[in-house]
Amino acid sequence: MKYIEEFQDPALAERLLDEIRAAVTRPWALMEVCGGQTHTIIRHGIDQLLPDEVELIHGPGCPVCVTPLEVIDKALEIASRPGVIFCSFGDMLRVPGTGRDLFQVRGEGGDVRVVYSPLDALRVAQQNPDREVVFFGIGFETTAPPNAMTVYQARRLGIPNFSLLVSHVRVPPAIEAIMRSPNCRVQAFLAAGHVCSVMGTDEYPGLAERYRVPIVVTGFEPLDILEGVRRTVLQLERGEHTVDNAYPRAVRPEGNPAARAMLADVFEVTDRAWRGIGVIPDSGWRLSSRYREYDAEHRFQVTGIDTREPAACRSGEVLQGLLKPHECEAFGTVCTPRTPLGATMVSSEGACAAYYLYRRLDLPAAVTRSPEGSPVV
Repeated sequence: MKYIEEFQDPALAERLLDEIRAAVTRPWALMEVCGGQTHTIIRHGIDQLLPDEVELIHGPGCPVCVTPLEVIDKALEIASRPGVIFCSFGDMLRVPGTGRDLFQVRGEGGDVRVVYSPLDALRVAQQNPDREVVFFGIGFETTAPPNAMTVYQARRLGIPNFSLLVSHVRVPPAIEAIMRSPNCRVQAFLAAGHVCSVMGTDEYPGLAERYRVPIVVTGFEPLDILEGVRRTVLQLERGEHTVDNAYPRAVRPEGNPAARAMLADVFEVTDRAWRGIGVIPDSGWRLSSRYREYDAEHRFQVTGIDTREPAACRSGEVLQGLLKPHECEAFGTVCTPRTPLGATMVSSEGACAAYYLYRRLDLPAAVTRSPEGSPVV
């Protein structure tokens, strides 16, 4: 299959690995930002093929995982109300809120529907004019444009019974927050190619210069990841810190101007809480004042939310790259895909789900535990 098989060629992969092995002279810690990249790395064992000096740290780029618990609890509350049809992509239905999830709300009689596009939810609203239809709009710069387009269409077509529960986040402020953390070990980033295909790369040179970190934009196939690692290691070994686009078949420096224009029309930048991380300034979008009437939070005025994260869940540390999933005491025991404690075990892009799915169940041999249970390398 074009653009897939040709980027999984074993001979080319071995050649890239040889170049990485030849280039590296000391330890380096690289963070892949996107959960899709994490799944490729774990599925193909790329981290195990790299020389020991190159460590891949899994980043917070899973849209489901970083949706804050408070927003999920608001979704549960809205979905439970009579007269509401709550629409969502399927991967949000099993994400645990405080005490239950959207599947349970549906089992209790709530009208929760899985859709494959936000425009499907708008169609549901047109077909049910006497009911309120809410779409759960989460994700990064990749999913924000179609959600923005849906709200734009709702206003253009005069569909008053549609609203959007918004929890959109932006990657560059998250990179900045990671680099400012006192516990940060990241020395370079593999940036997510699909995000850059929308937003371009103009937000990254300032970050690379300010924190003196290479940022290499790359894709999601094994050769994409290896080429991104190769270019990153070469920069690190040379003492360079520039933005490099290793995914030119999809990413242009200016991104997608039409999508960016739609985002600028419908959304405005705001501070946003990230699950397990906290509030990051200017890291999210909300509906602008022109479209505020389509904001589900504004329309339903949900208050009195009391969130409680499971004490045993350490997904916040996983999302910050401070912990590998199998270093969590609950991983694979009390926390499994059937009994998830956190979103990272549920989402198709979650790091915990990747480790469980591809059977990375045991701690690496070099990792032991302190008396307090924390991993000690």
